[in-house]
Amino acid sequence: MTPSSPNGSNPGTPRILASTRVLMRFALRIVILAMFATTGHQGFSHTLQALLTVAVLYCCLAATFRREALFADTLTHFDEAAAYGVIAGVAHFFA
Repeated sequence: MTPSSPNGSNPGTPRILASTRVLMRFALRIVILAMFATTGHQGFSHTLQALLTVAVLYCCLAATFRREALFADTLTHFDEAAAYGVIAGVAHFFA
């Protein structure tokens, strides 16, 4: 395993490629969480909110363990956690 650089990407990975990976990971995770939320017994918005809250916690822990910078030049797990938090807030608003 290669160590991460302070901006959250591998040392040899260009910034655009690193941010693209984060965006693709975000989109895939949203699709998977939405699919799981459709099977919830509490309703879609409540289940989605709970799953997104878990995703926020996971991303914050992953960013901490990877030692990613909070305000880096590229997208990191912290940025992904912020996006999940916003979507969870919107889901809570419509619940």
